[in-house]
Amino acid sequence: MGKGDKKTKKGKRTAGSRGKARPSKRVAAAKKATAKKAAPKKKAAKKATKKKAAPKKKAAAKKKK
Repeated sequence: MGKGDKKTKKGKRTAGSRGKARPSKRVAAAKKATAKKAAPKKKAAKKATKKKAAPKKKAAAKKKK
């Protein structure tokens, strides 16, 4: 995780390379533009469903003495 690690931003800066951890400015700008163009998808309309009531509890039978 230092200057010699090409998988980190610090290592990429030292090596002068680009990639997933340190994308070039034009690639990063293109991704942002694409994200803005894609309109947010509408959520599917939820169907009106009635909640079922919990079953009523039966009274416990009284014990005979």
